[in-house]
Amino acid sequence: MEDEIPLRERLVDVATDMLVTEGIAALGLREIARRAGVSHGAPRRYFPTHRSLLSAVAGRGFDQLKDRLDGAVQADGDPRTQLCRIARTYVDFAVERRAMFELMFRHDLLDGGNGADGTERADGRTRLREKTLPLFASAVALVARHRQSAAPEAPGAPQDAQRALVAVLWANVHGIAQLWSWGTLSLALEAPPPGDPHAEESLAGLIERTVDAHLGPVNP
Repeated sequence: MEDEIPLRERLVDVATDMLVTEGIAALGLREIARRAGVSHGAPRRYFPTHRSLLSAVAGRGFDQLKDRLDGAVQADGDPRTQLCRIARTYVDFAVERRAMFELMFRHDLLDGGNGADGTERADGRTRLREKTLPLFASAVALVARHRQSAAPEAPGAPQDAQRALVAVLWANVHGIAQLWSWGTLSLALEAPPPGDPHAEESLAGLIERTVDAHLGPVNP
């Protein structure tokens, strides 16, 4: 049993490296096994399906994103500022880790953590829901804090309404992340391309306008 964890992690390491250098299409189980130096059937001991291995790789991506978000957010900071920082970190991650970002949200390719019958997996392997839902919940909490600080006397919005607002905000930021990483938005805005230091102002303006659209402007 002692050699199982290192080999499992090595398979994920190899697959992650392949994803970064060659893209999702390169992630075949046989090729991953070959590059890891094991038999083509070895990955099945740890990953019963191709989807389960891709999910482990995507889980790495969510861990990396969470680390960046944790570093960007100040627990006691202004919630609106924190939401802008989250959005900016999210877009930066998409630009810098394009292939990983794409895989992380390809739920048609991933195993969300349930068995084929819909029951929770019992083998302790990656459950993507356990990685994604806390990120979403933290954004909902920031929106609630913003609304409370902006209108202390107003009744709090229902939880469902706050979750819906964050879902729409997330969808908007995700669209910016993809279109910015592809260079589409910079082309439309006649702005410098991603990676150019002069593009920072355009991106910051997009994020501020997006947050304004969903939370209301700072000075209406």
